[in-house]
Amino acid sequence: MGVDDGPEPTELTYADVLNGITRSGGGRAAKRQPDPQPLPYASGRPLPPPVHVPGEEVSSAVRAYAWTAGRTRANWRFEIETLVSTTARAEDLLDTLRSEHQVVARLCRRSMSVAEIGALMSLPIGVVRVLLDDMAGLGLIDVHSTPTGPDDRPDLELLDRVRRGLTNLRG
Repeated sequence: MGVDDGPEPTELTYADVLNGITRSGGGRAAKRQPDPQPLPYASGRPLPPPVHVPGEEVSSAVRAYAWTAGRTRANWRFEIETLVSTTARAEDLLDTLRSEHQVVARLCRRSMSVAEIGALMSLPIGVVRVLLDDMAGLGLIDVHSTPTGPDDRPDLELLDRVRRGLTNLRG
């Protein structure tokens, strides 16, 4: 009857069990996955027609949000009938511009209204206004004053041109 030296050597403690698992790299043996089978060759049949993906509109909205860095307001006042045109600076820098600025610069080689740009790019007017605001700040577009009639209302000829352009885009 001497000093208690602990459990008998044949008895394993919880720590011994854990150490045995971690030291041996063991634990449960991993289940072996079957080797992947090669896919069959294409059959040569035509692909089915594309299917409308319900989330597609969301990705467009996300892209527009990314283009504007989340901004929703412009510093310049862009009415839907406001005309903009590409500057010589934009033409010189065209290949170095962000892709959305390149598209606007190409569209506005002739004066174009904000509404026409939005329709051609399939973007909401708010997004177009922010893009144009960025471009105006960089000197890439000229913003032309909106022609007005004697009562300080937008010129009817310009509004008719915008309406015709939008109608042509629809159908």
